[in-house]
Parts: sequence; C-alpha cells; structure tokens
Amino acid sequence: MLTTKSFFDLSDFPHASLFNDNKPVWEALNTLKTYMNTHDYPNFNSDLIRDGAPLPQSVILHRGQVFSTSGYTIEYGDTTKGKLIVKKGSEELKGAAIIMAGAILIGSKIDIGEGAFVEGGALIKSPAIIGDYTEVRQGAYLRGYCLAGKRCVLGHTTEIKHSIFLNDAKAGHFAYLGDSILGQDANLGAGTKFANLKFLGGNVSIRTKDGLVDTGRRKFGAILGDGAQTGCNSVTNPGTIIGKGGILMPNTTAPSGYHKPKTIIR
Repeated sequence: MLTTKSFFDLSDFPHASLFNDNKPVWEALNTLKTYMNTHDYPNFNSDLIRDGAPLPQSVILHRGQVFSTSGYTIEYGDTTKGKLIVKKGSEELKGAAIIMAGAILIGSKIDIGEGAFVEGGALIKSPAIIGDYTEVRQGAYLRGYCLAGKRCVLGHTTEIKHSIFLNDAKAGHFAYLGDSILGQDANLGAGTKFANLKFLGGNVSIRTKDGLVDTGRRKFGAILGDGAQTGCNSVTNPGTIIGKGGILMPNTTAPSGYHKPKTIIR
C-alpha cells in the first residue's frame, strides 16, 4: 500500500534509480542527499556565471558551453513543450537552455538540462538538478537538494528544499515544499504549503487503517502520487501521503496520513 510502485510510474523518469519499487515511498527522501552529492555535475567554467552573484546578462547553455545571448534570437515559448527556441540566423541550437540576467546560482553542484529556462530573480543553491525542458520561474528559491525531472515547473516565489519532482510535476505559484515528492503530472494550486515539521517534535508517523507507521524521519512534508493535485491555498500536515489521482480541495488542510487513490479531501 505504501510502496513506491503504488504511487509512481518511473519508466521515463531519468532518476528512477533513486527509488526502490518495493520500499516505502518516502525512502527516496532518505537517499536523496547521497544520490545528489555523487551526481556528475557540469563545470560552468565561465566568467559569465559567477558563484553567488546575480548574472549581469542572460546566457545560453549548449553542449557544455556557456555563452552570451548577444547575436542570437530567442523565442520564449512554453518551455515545458519545447518551445524555448534559440537561433543564430536561421540555424536552431537544439536543446539550448537559457539562464536570464538576475538569476543567482550558488555552488558548483548545479545541473541544468536541455531546453530548460531559468528566469531572472530565481535563486538556486547547490546541489540542484533541473531536468530537460523544465522552467524555474522568477523569484523561485531552491534551497538545496532539489531534483526536478523533465518538463517541470518550479514556480514564481515558490520555495523548495530537499524535494523531488517527477516528470511533468508543477508547483507554479507561491508554494512551499520541504522534504516532499511530487509524482508525475502532479500539480499544486497557487499558495499550496507542505508543512514538514511537527510542533511537538519526534519522527513523523503515517496514519493508516492498520495503525501508525513510523517513517524514521523528523522532517517529512507530503507525497503526491501520479496525477494528484491540490487547490489554491491548501495546506498539508507533516506526513501527508495522497495516492494517484487524489485531490486536495482549495482552502483545505489535509490531515496527516495516507489518503487512498482518487480520494477527494474536503
């Protein structure tokens, strides 16, 4: 019931090895730091990207190279649909990513995938893995150990730490995610907050029909299965697990514990 395979289809997820189908679904949070610390990160050896300083100008990342946008034409279409297009004359640079002026990158362990787009004002702390065709919007705050798969949205003024986004997961606006996992095609309404620390201390336990299950984690936000979604201004208590296709209604607080697939939490 609480195993990884009950929540996610990992067949196209680039970091599927982070998960074990038969282990508890939160196990990936326990191995995330080791996985990201040993990842092979690119070396942005360029004066155009300075550690901890706002980029003075927008840059292009392409095939391991970093260069200025000067002389290039950029079409700022929908990143998640591969519509961010970079051209020099009539020639398109397939898979080129863009980091806009004003974005801040801190640390050397940052990987930005093909066709990705980082808007000005975003702050990304190492380590971070931003997947292909993923969009990091203005004001996003990635506090470290953030891993996003393909075609994700890490939204405007959204704060994320020690969390995993599977392919096509989106947290578009004003969200907070700590020690959490979003399944494939999961979507957070504006203002969703995942609380990840109990007031009374101690490990977070998951409430199930068979009793409490100790996760062994002091910090544990929420896990949303594939296709699950939350409404605007919703909140989850620490240790909330929502099965595939579940819905947390707007302006609602989800009780901690396991909520079976396609549950509507009102």
